[in-house]
Amino acid sequence: MPDPALIKQLEAAVAANWDRQVAWLQTLVRFPSVRGKEGPCQDWLAREMASRGWSVDRYTLSEVQMDHLPGFSPVMDTDYKQAVQVVGTVRSPEQRGKSLIIQGHVDVVPPGPEEMWQFPPFDPVISGEWMNGRGAHDMKQGVAAMFFAMDALRTAGLAPASDVYIQTVTEEECTGNGALSTLARGYRADAALIPEPTAATLTRGHVGVMWFRLRIRGVPVHVAVADTGTNAIMSAYKLLNELYDLTAKINAKAKDHPLFAAMNNPVKFNPGIIRGGDWGSSTPAWCEVDCRIGLLEGTTLAEARQQVLDTVAQAARGDSFLANNPPEVIWNGFQADGFHLPPGTDAENTLAATHQAVYGEPLKSHVSTGVADVRAYLNYYAIPALCYGPKGEGAHAFDERAHLPSLKQNTLAIAAFIAEWCGTRPA
Repeated sequence: MPDPALIKQLEAAVAANWDRQVAWLQTLVRFPSVRGKEGPCQDWLAREMASRGWSVDRYTLSEVQMDHLPGFSPVMDTDYKQAVQVVGTVRSPEQRGKSLIIQGHVDVVPPGPEEMWQFPPFDPVISGEWMNGRGAHDMKQGVAAMFFAMDALRTAGLAPASDVYIQTVTEEECTGNGALSTLARGYRADAALIPEPTAATLTRGHVGVMWFRLRIRGVPVHVAVADTGTNAIMSAYKLLNELYDLTAKINAKAKDHPLFAAMNNPVKFNPGIIRGGDWGSSTPAWCEVDCRIGLLEGTTLAEARQQVLDTVAQAARGDSFLANNPPEVIWNGFQADGFHLPPGTDAENTLAATHQAVYGEPLKSHVSTGVADVRAYLNYYAIPALCYGPKGEGAHAFDERAHLPSLKQNTLAIAAFIAEWCGTRPA
C-alpha cells in the first residue's frame, strides 16, 4: 500500500499548484485543435515540456512509416505533414522501479454551431465547479492531470526512479495513428496510463470501431420526370437502414458476450456525414455517407468488414439500378480492434492501491461503447494499458465541460500511481 505520508505530501503539492493548473488547462482549451489544426497546441505543449527540463521529441505523422503495422488506419483527405506529435522524456539515472508511458490526445471534434453553446466552445468559462469548452472534458483535462501529476512530484522534492514518457498525440478521435506512431518510433515502457475522462474508473474493455464511406451513384433527370431516373440519396437511405438492421443482429448476439452481456446495445451504427446531389430540381447522381460502426471485442476487423460488405451487396441486389451499379465501400479512418484488459496485472494492482489510498474506496471498472488509444499498447505491443482519468460531461456534445474537483483529486491519484509504479528519488 502507498505510504500515507507520501500521499499527504503529494496532496499538498497538488494543492500548491492548483491555481496554476486551472489556468494552464484554460490555455490548453483555448486552442481550437480540431483535426489538421493541432500544430499550435502541440507546439505550446512542446515548450511546456522543455520548460520543465524534459527531453522533447516533436515530429509529424508524415515522418513515420506505419501503414505496414497492425492497428494502422487508412486515411483520406488529411495532410499528415500538419499532424504534430510530441513526446517528453524524463529519464532516471538508475531504473529502480518500472517505466511508464503517460499519454493523452489533444485533437478535439468539431464544435458544431457555436450559437447552440451556452458559452463559446473555445472560451473556457468557469462556472462553479465546472470548466466549459470543446475538449475540456475529452481529454484536455486528462492532459493537465498528466503534466501536473509530474509537477506535484517535483514540488514534493521527488522525481520518478524509472523512465517516464509523457506523450501528447493527435488522431485519437478518428484513427489512433497518433498513438501508433509513438510505438513505431520506438517508445516502450512497462505500462501505459491514458487519463481519458472515466470518472476515476478503469476501462476494462471497449468495442472496436470501423469508419467507412458509402459511395452511391444515381441517374439524374429533371424532377418533373423523377420516376424515370434514380435518386442516389434515397438509395443511400435504403442501404443505411440495412446497416441498422445488421447492427441490431450484432447486438442480439452481444447478449452472450462475456464483456457486454449486461449492456443494452453496445454496438452503435452512425451515419455521421452526408454529401450528395448537384441541383435541387434534379434527381441526385451521387451520394456519399461517412459512417461509423462498432464491433464486439473478439470479432476480427476482417470479419466485421465482410459483414458490412455483404450487407451492402445484398441490399444493392434488391435494387434494379444498384444491382448493376454497385455501391462502393471505402475504408477511411478507424480500423480499431476491441480491447480487453485482463484483471490482475501488476499495473492494475498498483493503480487499485493508489486509488484506494486517494479516494478511500475500491477501484471500479467499466466497459465502453467507444474506443481509446489503450488498444494500441496492449493489443499490438503487449504493454499493460490503463485508461483512468477524471470526470466531466458532454463529450462530443454542446456545452462540454470538465469537473474541476474531480480533476484535482485525479491528479493526486495519478501522481501517487507514478510514485508507486516508478519509485521515487530526490528531485
